[in-house]
Amino acid sequence: MADVRKRSDPARGLTPGWNSLAVAAGAGLLVIFLAWFAGPGLFGISNETQGTTVQAEVVQPAPCAGGGASEKVKFEFGGKPVEGSLNGCGHGKGERIDVVVPDGASGDGIAVHAVDTTAGASDARRPLGLALLVFSCFAGGMYVFLVLRGPRVPVAA
Repeated sequence: MADVRKRSDPARGLTPGWNSLAVAAGAGLLVIFLAWFAGPGLFGISNETQGTTVQAEVVQPAPCAGGGASEKVKFEFGGKPVEGSLNGCGHGKGERIDVVVPDGASGDGIAVHAVDTTAGASDARRPLGLALLVFSCFAGGMYVFLVLRGPRVPVAA
């Protein structure tokens, strides 16, 4: 009985085997591993502090009951005392905390945030970017398999 399956074009002499698939899979896994350890900057996520760190004193604390709590703080910025609002709660009156004043801020009522927090660091860009990278590695591996397999030639009965 004739072999119904033809794995490759005999003129090319290429037959896909486990080793070619293993190389494609290994290369894909290496890319994913390196992307994971490259950090958030690879997918356009920046955890850098954008502003100047200053020490502030809490003037009007806010309780942590409910959402959207904002405390009034005062600090020295640009050589003059400034009042601002801190997106946070639970500090005591007169407590000193480190805050980040955004670049280009001026006047009173500046919105500041605590040094140890980062705005926007919990969005879905990194997992989505990594998922798309995994899919592209899979698609590249399938392309290598199809190229190595060659065209299918129907066998006449």
